[in-house]
Amino acid sequence: MAEPEQDHTHDQEDDGQALEREARRLLALSRIRQYGDGVLRMKARAVSSFDDDLQRLVARMTALMHEANGVGLAATQVGVLRSVFVFVDDGDDRVLVNPVITKRSSDMEIDDEGCLSLREVLVPVERSTAVTIEGTDATGAPVRLELELASARIVQHELDHLDGVLIIDRTDAESRRAALGKLRPQPVLGAIY
Repeated sequence: MAEPEQDHTHDQEDDGQALEREARRLLALSRIRQYGDGVLRMKARAVSSFDDDLQRLVARMTALMHEANGVGLAATQVGVLRSVFVFVDDGDDRVLVNPVITKRSSDMEIDDEGCLSLREVLVPVERSTAVTIEGTDATGAPVRLELELASARIVQHELDHLDGVLIIDRTDAESRRAALGKLRPQPVLGAIY
């Protein structure tokens, strides 16, 4: 899930840092699968081995999420069909392996969502305002989280990725059409002399 852009004023020294951050963000985004890649529509498989490979995957995904200015990233978004995602919860990095939502609030809220795999698309999506989600951490230890508002929205978004569901599947028809218009490749016309 993409983090909303913030407006900051920088002095000259900060401009160099801002340019470096933007370059890192663009590099990170180039390593995240984008709309149209078939893997984004595939269902992830359960993780059964909590080994060094999983630890490396989680570390790589967490770093990539931060470099891309995201707040969540599912393994399918990096081309790995394993049921794992990382996310930021109240400033803390978290990982959930084989996650399952065990309880949803009946209270729903519509809010705009972005996605690291659908650059420049922001669409309204209705989600439960609170969820209980269970799974394990990267070592296999049980995890149970009761989340509300932004964190609840993030885990629902990332869990959708593990099921091959994108935000354009969860929005209204008008917003979907507009998003698909942005996502469709645009023809490049040469100069006419």
